[in-house]
Amino acid sequence: MSNPFVQIVEPLDAKQPLKKFFNLSKLEDARYGIMLISLMNCDEFCLLPVWLQVSVLSLRTSAEFVLPFFLLSHCLIIFYYSGVPAVVDFAAMRDAVKKLGGDPENINPICPADLVIDHSIQQNTLLFQWGSQAFKNMRIIPPGSGIIHQVNLEYLARVVMDQDGYYYPDSVVGTDSHTTMVDGLGVLGWGVGGIEAEAVMLGQPISMVLPEVVGYKLLGNPQPLVTSTDIVLTITKHLRQVGVVGKFVEFFGPGVAQLSIADRATIANMCPEYGATAAYFPVDDISIGYLVQTGRDKEKILCTKKYLEAVGMLRDFKNSSQDPDFTQVVELDLHTVVPCCSGPKRPQDKVAVSDMKKDFETCLGAKQGFKGFQIAPDRHNSVIKFNFEGCDFELAHGSVVIAAITSCTNTSNPSVMLGAGLLAKKAVEAGLTVKPYIKTSLSPGSGVVTYYLRESGVMSYLSQLGFDVVGYGCMTCIGNSGPLPDSVVEAIVQGDLVAVGVLSGNRNFEGRVHPNTRANYLASPPLVIAYAIAGTVRIDFEEEPLGINASGKKIFLKDIWPTRNEIQAVERQFVIPGMFKEVYQKIETVNESWNALDAPSDKLYTWNPKSTYIKSPPFFDGLTLALQTPKTIEDAYVLLNFGDSVTTDHISPAGNIARNSPAARYLTSRGLTPREFNSYGSRRGNDAVMARGTFANIRLVNKFIDKQGPQTVHFPSGETLDVFDAAERYKQAGHPLIVLAGKEYGAGSSRDWAAKGPFLLGVKAVLAESYERIHRSNLVGMGVIPLQYLPGEDARTLGLTGRERYTIIIPENLKPQMNIQIKV
Repeated sequence: MSNPFVQIVEPLDAKQPLKKFFNLSKLEDARYGIMLISLMNCDEFCLLPVWLQVSVLSLRTSAEFVLPFFLLSHCLIIFYYSGVPAVVDFAAMRDAVKKLGGDPENINPICPADLVIDHSIQQNTLLFQWGSQAFKNMRIIPPGSGIIHQVNLEYLARVVMDQDGYYYPDSVVGTDSHTTMVDGLGVLGWGVGGIEAEAVMLGQPISMVLPEVVGYKLLGNPQPLVTSTDIVLTITKHLRQVGVVGKFVEFFGPGVAQLSIADRATIANMCPEYGATAAYFPVDDISIGYLVQTGRDKEKILCTKKYLEAVGMLRDFKNSSQDPDFTQVVELDLHTVVPCCSGPKRPQDKVAVSDMKKDFETCLGAKQGFKGFQIAPDRHNSVIKFNFEGCDFELAHGSVVIAAITSCTNTSNPSVMLGAGLLAKKAVEAGLTVKPYIKTSLSPGSGVVTYYLRESGVMSYLSQLGFDVVGYGCMTCIGNSGPLPDSVVEAIVQGDLVAVGVLSGNRNFEGRVHPNTRANYLASPPLVIAYAIAGTVRIDFEEEPLGINASGKKIFLKDIWPTRNEIQAVERQFVIPGMFKEVYQKIETVNESWNALDAPSDKLYTWNPKSTYIKSPPFFDGLTLALQTPKTIEDAYVLLNFGDSVTTDHISPAGNIARNSPAARYLTSRGLTPREFNSYGSRRGNDAVMARGTFANIRLVNKFIDKQGPQTVHFPSGETLDVFDAAERYKQAGHPLIVLAGKEYGAGSSRDWAAKGPFLLGVKAVLAESYERIHRSNLVGMGVIPLQYLPGEDARTLGLTGRERYTIIIPENLKPQMNIQIKV
């Protein structure tokens, strides 16, 4: 069908008449600009012109309007942990279509997708190799290339697309919530659930309520000792207090011009942690300079700048006349930011480094909660002695046992990575060391990081302190630190110690980083090294030395902290375009193991019944051509009763599989030993493991149980059981289930298994005070109804204990935001 806005199309350059763009200035209404991609796709079928007109009116009236949102360009990036179940689902869809008499090859991505394998094991890698051959429009970046978001920032993102004769702004959605990192380059992107992403791959638009846009005005200059990590942790706390859940945030003001693209990407990356949908930095000359620095094509860069100027999208942050109108404006003076960390259990709980010792000691005795461990006062100074590799050591509350430079948030930023390297160099030269039992690691976001760390001469110093490269991908930040030494674990357990992990990540929820680190702090890479050297967070860096060298000299943090000028000088010398070109020109062929794989070429995947990693899922069993109508949920039991901030890590953990868990019992029955269990993350292609891992987090707090743990009460019998075992009993008896929760249910990573798992357990609905956007979308995709209490109501005000049985009346014309009757 024809596009009714075709009259505003014109050539960008008269010398190239076939290269066109939609000239929005001809519409004489700047508000259409925010819907450019939808405007280009207005086909009078999936998207009607009147919808765009109503959307523009809603910008003036603040009325809510749902608009189908189309994405073009490389369009979809798929994170490894979401990629496994996505390819498994597509393979199962092909099987289902064949059973229904259709052509399996009709199940094929329509929207181009880039799947980046951050890390993988061979069985999963064979699946990906098969997928890369069996499916069209699916490009797979092999293992060892880097973290998905850094690869996107440095290589995949285009800023402006030149495709099918049209120029238009680049845009992307990804199956990881930190897809927003590319917003720092001026590419509008955000995370979606894996289930929603599969719909996008099949050509469906994303429907969304037009969001409020909060303007975040940056002023001033950062202080010399402040890093981009300090800035983003400050912004995270601030915006959590402001309340931006479900909103877009756009950064503007003269302070933006003081930030590099790497700094902006760091801030945009933690968008999920402050609750927004997107965290956008418009394109300016610094953005264009980054395209040059990272080795993008020069001719394309010129066209990019010319297009952005033509449509009025190239910003000068020092020119206030270009500032847009926002729903709300908040401000931050960058000069007020101080060095800080966040923790011990949430990314928004910022703590100034100068207050860390006092804050941790306060948390020790505080009531169990986000800022409390409820340790008896007479045990605050407990010390446990242990032996490691023939030497005697001591552990206490606050002892650091994990120190990791990891995560897409920081490893994309040369200033903090080189800052860490220079600090390591000065520390080694001063005679400082890291205790050998501390699990240290460095997982760069791409090969470029390793390149400039090595070329600048700091890699050897990082290695001397134990920060060797362990791989490219999400490691400690997602729970893949690996086991701690047995003697360390025994000491922690013996003393019931609050041991600490310090990481340059973006999430530190309970049970996520490691089961034996009850306190976890987010920090800049230089601070990660500093706390590793100190061996504890119970230190005042101003008053106490990091350590004492062999000569007996006290070495303070200020003695080895690199200056901003030192870091910038090294960055200018070693972070150069040729480096990016060399790394990325061979990104799809450099992995010899990947190239040597002999994957099957059949259009249908051959499932291996002996595999404990890949299994055909049951989601399409019994699929019919006729759509089923929604049914009333009758006499449901409550499986779990939660309070606030239950994260997807609580619902579907990614870390190691506990030896006494239902998943462990299943794997043991398949002949595996505990050493072979691996992690939940590695087994996301096996529904039998993932269903048993649902609600298996050891830090789960269920109101039915008087202690933390993955258990619940099976009400018909009164027994306390593992959650999976209780759900199985309910299922066998034909009883539907629901979950009760408080605020921010499903916060954290965008895990489709956090919706698939409850579905397989028999959960039909969740009743909560509020939801994280992506998780709510995933629940809908799985047919689990996300119900929300009416304003001013919650379980407490309604007198609900969770021991009742619930009948939820579901009308045939079920629609979003409609009121539903629940009988108790």
